[in-house]
Amino acid sequence: MLRRSVTQQYPEVKPALPPRSRGVIALVEENCTSCMLCARECPDWCIYIDSHKETIPAPEGGRARQRNVLDRFAIDFSLCMYCGICIEVCPFDALFWSPEFEYAEGDISNLLHEKDQLAAWVPTVPPPPAHDPGAEPPKERAAGSAPDRPRRDVRGIRPPGTLPSSTGEAEAGELSTGSGAPPPAGEAQEQASGASTRRRKMADPRSIRPPGRLGPDEPRESEEES
Repeated sequence: MLRRSVTQQYPEVKPALPPRSRGVIALVEENCTSCMLCARECPDWCIYIDSHKETIPAPEGGRARQRNVLDRFAIDFSLCMYCGICIEVCPFDALFWSPEFEYAEGDISNLLHEKDQLAAWVPTVPPPPAHDPGAEPPKERAAGSAPDRPRRDVRGIRPPGTLPSSTGEAEAGELSTGSGAPPPAGEAQEQASGASTRRRKMADPRSIRPPGRLGPDEPRESEEES
């Protein structure tokens, strides 16, 4: 109330719009694949898409493929409520906001913009803003600059079916290099003999007596001798 009001002389003086103003929707026809996702998600059903399939010649040794060719892409701005859902759900970056708002018409039927008119708004789309200098770096860049993780030595992997040495460490000759080749005959015999020796050293569970009992061959001491 204490300041003097200033009237902008429009249209001679253009208004300073915010950087994320929603004026009109621009279409990049080359990026559109006719997936119909924007038309299905539109709450006002103001997007109309027509397309047909085209067969791509098969390369040598390949097979023929088909792709969608866009025939019509129209937006009725007399029904659009400028929610931006179509731009957000587009997976191929074919729709963008343009700050242009000077497309009023005297006839409401002229607010139906076809793909040629939507493509004419593309040069008015502002470039995306730069990243915040204080933001965290992208994960891809952080992963690329991270130090290499210590890799497991493939020589420390023993082949299947073999047992480690008695000291708990595998010898260099018994280790696998991941080539899948069977060990030599001499090494195979040594491994088999080592495994059988370990099996012999295992105690028979039937020979384990409970504490306080004597074996059949052990003499029993008489109470007088003790």
